[in-house]
Amino acid sequence: MSAPDEAASKNTGVKTLAIRLEPEMHAQLTLIAGLRGSTVTDEFRGALVAHIAAAKQAPELANKADTALADIEREAALRRDAIASLFGAEQPPATGSRSRPTRKGAGDSSPDES
Repeated sequence: MSAPDEAASKNTGVKTLAIRLEPEMHAQLTLIAGLRGSTVTDEFRGALVAHIAAAKQAPELANKADTALADIEREAALRRDAIASLFGAEQPPATGSRSRPTRKGAGDSSPDES
C-alpha cells in the first residue's frame, strides 16, 4: 500500500510503501540482507527490478498493455467528441490517422517523416 508522503516524494522523487510480511519471511529477508551486507530495502529494490524486467518480457502482459492503451485512446476520443459537441470546438485529427510508437521504440517516426 502506498503511504501518502507528499513532502518526501516532492523533495526526493521517491514513493514510500508499507508492506506486511509474516515474521518468518521478515526474518529470512533480514538474514539475507545481513549476509549480503545489504539492507531490507535494497533487497526489495533488487527483487522489484528483477520482477519488472521479467514483466517487460512477458508477451501476455504486453498484449494486455496494448489493449489498455487502445481503451485509453477510445475513451480520449469520446471525451474529445463530447467537448467538441458541447463547446463547438474543432476537433484535432483522429488519433488513428497517425501511427503510435510501440514498445521499445519500434514504430517511432523516421527522420524523413515530419
